[in-house]
Amino acid sequence: MAMISDERRIALLVDADNAPAAKIDVILAEVARHGAANVRRAYGNWKSPHLKGWEACLHEYAIRPIQQFAYSSGKNASDMAMVIDAMDLLYAGTLDGFAIVSSDADFTPLVMRLLTDGVKVYGFGEKKTPLPFVNACSVFTYVEALGPQDDAADAADQPVRARKDRAELRQDTRLVQMLRSAVSAVAGDDGWAHLGPVGSQINNQASFDPRNYGYSKLSELVAATDLFEVKKEGLTLYVRALPSGGGGNGNKPGAGKG
Repeated sequence: MAMISDERRIALLVDADNAPAAKIDVILAEVARHGAANVRRAYGNWKSPHLKGWEACLHEYAIRPIQQFAYSSGKNASDMAMVIDAMDLLYAGTLDGFAIVSSDADFTPLVMRLLTDGVKVYGFGEKKTPLPFVNACSVFTYVEALGPQDDAADAADQPVRARKDRAELRQDTRLVQMLRSAVSAVAGDDGWAHLGPVGSQINNQASFDPRNYGYSKLSELVAATDLFEVKKEGLTLYVRALPSGGGGNGNKPGAGKG
């Protein structure tokens, strides 16, 4: 009797014209956290010297190159081919999610359409990616925030991956409102909220990844804002919003709920 796998099936679609080949290994590792990338395709005009850096990656990571010639100057036929394939894959009904690798905001309508069918869309792009595309995805991660930063080629990414400090985080009104709303939505009568459901609530609200702010975990980001009281009971973390304008993280050892 065949075993039924509950592993999520994800289509990895790469806009090779607008994605760095050097980051494909860490992108695939990130996709693997969400499921199996059983469809892997990269779109572009493979006759172009601009895509030379991608050639070695295709075979190494079992990515199928989709050739798309530029039929007219100034038009990106690869984008159209990628959108058509995405819709064909969606209608086939065999996938649970899509991972779209691009820094091009033209894919925003595609992301919004995919979401209406209940599939998750994981976006990956460079820091230059326009916000409409970033915000449309279920989760969007800047590629500069992924992987080790040992070599000189990544030196330019340092400012992007540097942690934002307390003042910078508080100035991000979208982030502050998102965190406060999520904590409030799942908090008990005593104001304390389990951090796990808080994270789920945030992901339901908008595209979010704490690494985009320089923090590897949501708990670290929440604590860094200094807008929440944080405590740990066993292996469970709880957070509670401090009064507006309050400061000084209330991480009190041994504090009880309530």
